[in-house]
Amino acid sequence: MGIQAKQLLDKVSVIVDQGVILESEIVDMVEGVKAGAMASGQALPSDRALRTQVIERLILENLQAQMAERMGIQISDPQLDQTINNIAQSEGFSPQEFRDVITSSGTTYESYRESIRKELIMGEVRRANVRRRVYITPQEINTLLDLLNQQGEAQAEYRLGHILIGLSGNASEADIADARDRADKVLELLNGGSDFAKIAIASSSGSEALDGGDMGWMNINSMPTLFAEAVENKPKDELVGPIRSGAGFHILKVLDTRGIEIVQVEEVNARHILITPSIILSDAKAEQMLLEFRAQLLEGDADFAELAKEHSEDPGSALRGGELGWNDPNIYVPEFSSALSQLEKDEYSMPIRSQHGWHLIQLIDRRIDDATEKRKEDRAYQLIYNRKFQEETDAWIREMRDQAYIEVIES
Repeated sequence: MGIQAKQLLDKVSVIVDQGVILESEIVDMVEGVKAGAMASGQALPSDRALRTQVIERLILENLQAQMAERMGIQISDPQLDQTINNIAQSEGFSPQEFRDVITSSGTTYESYRESIRKELIMGEVRRANVRRRVYITPQEINTLLDLLNQQGEAQAEYRLGHILIGLSGNASEADIADARDRADKVLELLNGGSDFAKIAIASSSGSEALDGGDMGWMNINSMPTLFAEAVENKPKDELVGPIRSGAGFHILKVLDTRGIEIVQVEEVNARHILITPSIILSDAKAEQMLLEFRAQLLEGDADFAELAKEHSEDPGSALRGGELGWNDPNIYVPEFSSALSQLEKDEYSMPIRSQHGWHLIQLIDRRIDDATEKRKEDRAYQLIYNRKFQEETDAWIREMRDQAYIEVIES
């Protein structure tokens, strides 16, 4: 590619508050979506419609990246490497095998690595901004608890497709009427046999548009209330909508359903030693300390509890010999939880990096916890939290988008 072509490719295409989106970013994401669609046999809309969706996705990513910078949110290289290693383990690959899989797909390992870093940063930004917007009353928990008891602690799950014909926060009556007409036309196309994913990619304002509108599997109590009421007891392939909300008009498709979910939770009892890097203790040295502890434990030359009491920087567990007690593993940070899931009883992990520092973990035991009243309350709270978090995330993203200065520079 010549110098002039490169300059043309890398021109500024969108101004987003204090940031910009380059033409090369748009082209790269469009090509990525096309490659993914080709691999899965998914039809795509016109290049113009696809470009519009990609620009919208990049605008939201850019706004969140700017916010992350203002908040000082960063993901260190060791934390990033640990996350990628966890992904590789969950897929059944060694780190090198996973790297080979990534590069064989036509993606450079560095670009994959940075895409994971971006996902982690955006997740932290969303959690930091949305968590404080979620408020749950005791009455909401009690109401759902009654429902769970009535239904015998069994809940159907739905995999939903979602198309949103969006409205801005200050939409006029004419805008609302126009959006309703467009929603009706989309529904008419779908009823006529048009491909749902293709239309979602082309037309949806929803955050999952580039995924063909696929929202994934959700328990009926953890999905937005508006959706739950609309799809309850609906069979597979049913189309629902248009449904009006503050965001616009929603069209749903029940992509699949699956049985009942029994409220039984596996709990783990584990212990750990936490070493936190500092100015005088490098990241590498903290990891090396734990590797040495692990070798001593495997040789029988050390006692885990004594090592934890002497060295662990987790004050809550150090005095108990590092023991954390029986817990749902999902309460731990993702890296810790993922490492626990790979361990057999009494096995030691390799040192793993989380936002708290370096951990050496031993799984003491696992058990299946009965659905006690406390467990059901926790479950009810989590279901409501998941639903409200998703609703508030969507609202937060809309507000951030509405308040931003956006200028698309036509070529």
